[in-house]
Amino acid sequence: MTATAQPIGALLLKRWRDPAAWMTTADIFVVLLALSLPWSTSLVGIFAVVTVLVMLPTVDAAAFIASLKRPISAVPIALFALALVGTLWSDARWGMRFYAVAPTAKFLLLPLLFYHFERSQRGLWVFTAFLASCVALLAMSWLVDFYPNLTLKAKAVASPGVFVKNYIDQSQEFALCAVALAFPIASLLRAKKIALALLLSVVALGFLANMAFVIVSRTALVTIPIMLAVFALLHLRWQTTLMILCAAMVAGVVAWAVSPLLQEKISSIGREYRLYEDHGATTSVGERLEFWRKSLLFFVEAPIAGHGTGSTEGLFEQAAAGQTGVAAEVIRNPHNQTLNVAVQWGVIGIVVLYAMWFSHLALFRGEGLFNWIGLLVVVQNIFTSLFNSHLFDFHEGWMYVLGVGVAGGLVLSANGTAGAHARKPS
Repeated sequence: MTATAQPIGALLLKRWRDPAAWMTTADIFVVLLALSLPWSTSLVGIFAVVTVLVMLPTVDAAAFIASLKRPISAVPIALFALALVGTLWSDARWGMRFYAVAPTAKFLLLPLLFYHFERSQRGLWVFTAFLASCVALLAMSWLVDFYPNLTLKAKAVASPGVFVKNYIDQSQEFALCAVALAFPIASLLRAKKIALALLLSVVALGFLANMAFVIVSRTALVTIPIMLAVFALLHLRWQTTLMILCAAMVAGVVAWAVSPLLQEKISSIGREYRLYEDHGATTSVGERLEFWRKSLLFFVEAPIAGHGTGSTEGLFEQAAAGQTGVAAEVIRNPHNQTLNVAVQWGVIGIVVLYAMWFSHLALFRGEGLFNWIGLLVVVQNIFTSLFNSHLFDFHEGWMYVLGVGVAGGLVLSANGTAGAHARKPS
């Protein structure tokens, strides 16, 4: 028994000291994080912590510190640091200040993901896992639409076709997957791999059909055409783009004609605005307009450094005093990423926020699948953040961190920067 145990112990010790084994383990946990993202918040938090722990043994300290000098890594850290320092001039209670810091902490994982996937070539595993998980959620969405009792949501907050989380998160996932598949479909068609291209086309159409006939957020309806336009401008000839534009318009008209859901979603925008404007009614559109108006006033009061981290709720409480209807609502999130940052950290925060977005856009200006995925994630986040604070929201924020971090590392590796900033495990 002792003779047998000795080689096993030696083998385990060798694996423990093997950087390549740690790299593989880290890849697996990032894959698990991607798999769990459409389904669970708790698992995402657990896998994120474990991912950091198993990545640490693979890090070359000097190379990692050197990589932090790049704007794509430095600016996310600066956003977290600003949120932390911003607690010093906030009037909010300390619990609320640190609660407001928490949504920015996930950006600290971005530099580590860039560094890791400069050396690991398993990033495609991560995106495949996320797609597969979304396809499984798509199947559950159709089932829940036909059998509503299958949902895990409480009846009071359940939405048609939503198995877990909410229809906004689900719409963001489905929209991202549907548009992201355009690049591999086009590439497969050029390579004459028709069967696989048709399979991916069916999957993409499945996502779009679900959003047309089951449930969709208005934010997704606005951003899908923008993302498709970005794809056409970057990857297609103008003649093809024109043909696709015409086909998309016809498809849109047909979808509008046969989908009561789309008709209701789009027509409700004008109806909700009129109810808010004429009667001060509490509607989704009216709430956003009211939140934006008040947030702009808060920003004007402290334009340089803002009111401090976690101050938003207190400001809305003061503004709601003596008000009725939508004007009396108190919120922590003004449903606009720029205003969310501006209220708390002023112009300084806005500069840091846009520096992060633009540095990540610049990272994905090349050709290839990973450039396309990374670009799409950033573009989607920027435009959906006009109507929500999606960088600070748990689900959409993690979509950004995972998509940009993994794709960014692979793009850096392909561009030949891995040798300068990261040493591959031997």
